[in-house]
Amino acid sequence: MRLRVFVGAWACCLAVLFSFPLPLAAQQTAATTTPVAASQTDVDELLSRGQRLESERRWGEALTLYEDGHRQYPAVRHIEQRLQLCRIHYDLARRYGDRNFRETITALSPRQALDLYSEVLLKIQAHYVDTPDWRRLADFGHTSLQVALADPLFLEANLPGVSTAKVDQLRRALPGRATTVHVNNRHAASEVAALAARICHDELGLAESACIHEYVCGATNSLDPYSAFLTSSQLNEVYSQIEGNFVGLGVELKSDQGALLIVKVISGSPAQRAGIVAGDRIIAVDGRSTTDLTTDQAANLLQGKEGSHVLVTALTSGQQPRQLRVRREHVEVPSIDEARILDAGYGVAYVKLTCFQKTTTRDLDAALWRLHRQGMKTLIVDLRGNPGGLLNTAVEVVDKFVDRGTIVSTRGRSRQEDYTYSAREAGTWRVPLVVLIDGDSASASEIFAGAIRDFRRGRIVGATSYGKGSVQGIFPLNLANSGLRLTTAKFYSPKGYPYSGIGVKPDVPVAHRVARPNYDDDTEQTAPAPADDALDQALREARFQVAHR
Repeated sequence: MRLRVFVGAWACCLAVLFSFPLPLAAQQTAATTTPVAASQTDVDELLSRGQRLESERRWGEALTLYEDGHRQYPAVRHIEQRLQLCRIHYDLARRYGDRNFRETITALSPRQALDLYSEVLLKIQAHYVDTPDWRRLADFGHTSLQVALADPLFLEANLPGVSTAKVDQLRRALPGRATTVHVNNRHAASEVAALAARICHDELGLAESACIHEYVCGATNSLDPYSAFLTSSQLNEVYSQIEGNFVGLGVELKSDQGALLIVKVISGSPAQRAGIVAGDRIIAVDGRSTTDLTTDQAANLLQGKEGSHVLVTALTSGQQPRQLRVRREHVEVPSIDEARILDAGYGVAYVKLTCFQKTTTRDLDAALWRLHRQGMKTLIVDLRGNPGGLLNTAVEVVDKFVDRGTIVSTRGRSRQEDYTYSAREAGTWRVPLVVLIDGDSASASEIFAGAIRDFRRGRIVGATSYGKGSVQGIFPLNLANSGLRLTTAKFYSPKGYPYSGIGVKPDVPVAHRVARPNYDDDTEQTAPAPADDALDQALREARFQVAHR
């Protein structure tokens, strides 16, 4: 079985309800920036900040910093190198913060671990969008293992009591000793991992399954920022994102200077009932200070079985910390954050679409009919910060506003990845559109905005979108309930334009990003907050559409 999904712009925050990004992904990435000439002073300052974050093991924040820097200064090789190494540390921290993964390492025999690696390599050979470079995959496996052999989490879990000098000696010598074959196919790559595992076991006592897993993760990380090995917990989180429901507290959070910053609280969630609000910072979990934990360790403490409780210490700016006992519950994640009439006189409706999950089409149908009954004459679709989601859902949403023609096409190395998705006339909404995008609008959001642009179906307002033009498949693996997220194709607009590294450019650019609209809960029809320049411009465009229709 394989699910075709869009993965949102890769990010290093913790996504909704402690589900890690689809780089995630996702959400809280910086807005797309135009590459500029590198100032040595700016680059040095960025690298210095990154080094401080790395020294504090704040891998998520460092990853965001380096990703932003790489997009701004793509020619600076040192930033790219730090980004790659930081991603290895970040992924390792996530894996070893997962109790299920640690148990898997213990349970798998060396033969089973090699079988898992072979299955991953076979799927890469069969499905990856580009022809695999097996030498590169093996080299990244070496790098991943070398990083792990210097990482305290890995050493504590796998090599307690082994001297640092002994580990360092082998770590430096390993690439030359393990690469004894010409790596030109997946079987040779598997032999490299098997040889390295035997060496590490014989000389350090390292479990061969732990060593081979680093080659698994190194191979997938070598492909692109969106491909990754998924532990059983991470695979379940991906499925939860697709379904739009989780067991958790009901918050979206990210790392912030040794704490967990609450970005958003879902309405009706356990967190909201406990008194947690957006802007709060969680500074302790079950009595353990978040400053003494990695972000992933703190987030893992927040997770648990449905019906269990967690004690969090929340801090609101200017107030004393407060301890809250929060119950973990099943939480439905809405794909529509706002659906309102902004201007009753002109019939301007507004929908804030946060993701493209299984429930999105149903949720949007309900919102559109409700707005229609309230007098909708034109519609603003806000895709700012929307990181993507399911391919089929993106097509279904576009199909609501386009009556015929190609919506999107995908092209891969294998013919089975070549698809053309077309609109159907039935049920088309003909209301004029304005689409809001920003640098965090990615994947499925770009499919929607790009189709509206190519069909001249509406006006695009805001900032250039992220520029992610690839499709990922989710492949369950036969062992350890694990999975693989793999880039299988690239997608193109109705007119055949690529999205990768380009994005969708707005018809009406707005110079800077701003907060989303703030509404008075008691007022059903109200103007947007004046601070939101992009929404103000979208509202002007929508009024113009009605006046000149």
